[in-house]
Amino acid sequence: MSQSTNRLCRIDIDDSALPPPTPEIEQDRRVAVFDLLEDNSFILPGREGQEVPAGPYALALAVRERRLVFDIATEAGDKVAEFHLSLGPFRQTVKDYFQICTSYFDAVKRLPPAQIEAIDMARRGIHNEGARTLQERLEGKAEVDIDTARRLFTLICALIPG
Repeated sequence: MSQSTNRLCRIDIDDSALPPPTPEIEQDRRVAVFDLLEDNSFILPGREGQEVPAGPYALALAVRERRLVFDIATEAGDKVAEFHLSLGPFRQTVKDYFQICTSYFDAVKRLPPAQIEAIDMARRGIHNEGARTLQERLEGKAEVDIDTARRLFTLICALIPG
């Protein structure tokens, strides 16, 4: 694991206002959090001449008032930043992602490997689209690499009802 200060060291997801996740969503979430904590890049730019406290950072993700909330603190718990993103740009991609995941889980049970692979490629494409949208929406707020964005998008999917 990188010991860089430009990373996340803890991730909390506030899903208290949501129905319990399905076993598949819960598993995806666990894997995404594990992979994120193993390797991620999360850089907070200085704003208005203010220096940003050094990381690593703790991230609390939540949906409040129909907005995606990134609440960022230092490892010690001192608040560093909070930003709110509109869910609108994510809704269609999340919906498409859930639909293709359903098709994928169904295909695994009954289709030949070549068809499963085709569905999986489409699933990865939609997932990458969601990650790129996240990178765009975070511009000026936080800089994340594509792998970090992909894993964060998985967590966002768990917070947005399909």
